[in-house]
Parts: sequence; C-alpha cells; structure tokens
Amino acid sequence: MALSYEQVVEAARNRFCDVDVSSVVGTKAFQINIQGKTAEGIFYIEIKDGEVHVEPYEYYDRDAILTMNATNFLKLIDGKLDPVLAFTLGKIKVDGDIGAALEMIKFLK
Repeated sequence: MALSYEQVVEAARNRFCDVDVSSVVGTKAFQINIQGKTAEGIFYIEIKDGEVHVEPYEYYDRDAILTMNATNFLKLIDGKLDPVLAFTLGKIKVDGDIGAALEMIKFLK
C-alpha cells in the first residue's frame, strides 16, 4: 500500500518524538523533499532547545535539503537504509551540509 504525504510526515513525527537531542547546540534544521508517484511534498525537521519539531512547511534557514522518495525516507528513519550507501547510490540527494544531515540521522540509531 502506498503512503500519502501526510502519512510520511506523521511517520517522521512518530519516529523523532522520543529522540534525545539534548546534545545538539543551537538549531539544526533540515528540509525533506519527498518526490514520487504516491507521495510528494515538503516538510522540515528542526532540532532546537532539546526538542525535535516536524512540520509540513518549507524551512528557509536550513542546514540541508534531503530529497528522496517516501519509501526510502521511511527505510532511512527505520534504520533499514544506510544513509551513506543511499547517498552514494543516488537514493538520497543532499543539498547543503552533508555532515549536519548525517548528524541528524545518527539520532535515529
């Protein structure tokens, strides 16, 4: 069954809701661009003041933009897709600070 954009955003919220990001200094923000036949849209993941916010909006002052399809995003946040391998194979495109993007993903382990 194909997921909708709203289900992808909700999956991100659920996955990040209990992540301990207290070690992050300042603000880290990532825009996620979901592209594909079944789900398409933009949302952001912001780490600020020890909390993670996931909202269905563009984020203009971001560290990086990650572009991928819904399936790869869900595999990524579930730990079933290695981020470095996915980037190398072109399953994920990163525009901006790749190091910051990898830092965000490490909180999912």
